[in-house]
Amino acid sequence: MSSSCAQIAIDLAAPRTIPFPSHPEWYAVRTRSRHEKMVSEQLKLQGIENFLPLVKRTHKWSDRMKEVEVPLFSGYSFVRIVLSSRDRLRVLQAHGVAGFVGINGAGTAIPDSQIRDIQTLLQSNVPFEEHPFPKVGQRVRIRGGCLDGVEGVLAAHNGDQSLSISIEPIQRSLSIRIQGYALEVA
Repeated sequence: MSSSCAQIAIDLAAPRTIPFPSHPEWYAVRTRSRHEKMVSEQLKLQGIENFLPLVKRTHKWSDRMKEVEVPLFSGYSFVRIVLSSRDRLRVLQAHGVAGFVGINGAGTAIPDSQIRDIQTLLQSNVPFEEHPFPKVGQRVRIRGGCLDGVEGVLAAHNGDQSLSISIEPIQRSLSIRIQGYALEVA
């Protein structure tokens, strides 16, 4: 009986390897409050591909109003790296980075298409609003127009149809009205 216990102990002590992709993928990183731009600039200077979606908002102070660029997803930025590379360590060492988004901070890859969809939406200057992360609904793709190929979840709010575009690991979404756009099931 003791030999089987010893066998179990040996099996549990065996090193486990986690397979990492060998090609760069997008990952979300959590940042300290109001450190998103600083993190993005540091990573850029280090040659690490990153994406910080910014939007213009009007802020009002007691003496003036000013249009400023703020992060679309406060507290998050995106990096495109090979997770097992030393770039992962460089990202974690950047001032203001709190860690990767994923189980136990390991990082969960974000499909390239989701990052492209957000980039397309921001470049198109189409009005949008933030939307709660969808739990249910049908996945659809826009056909035609400046948003051709953008995918998301179809939703309805007060009789208006909208498309919810999501970054799943950070559970954040944007919503755009889709009147006049042709849709197909994705």
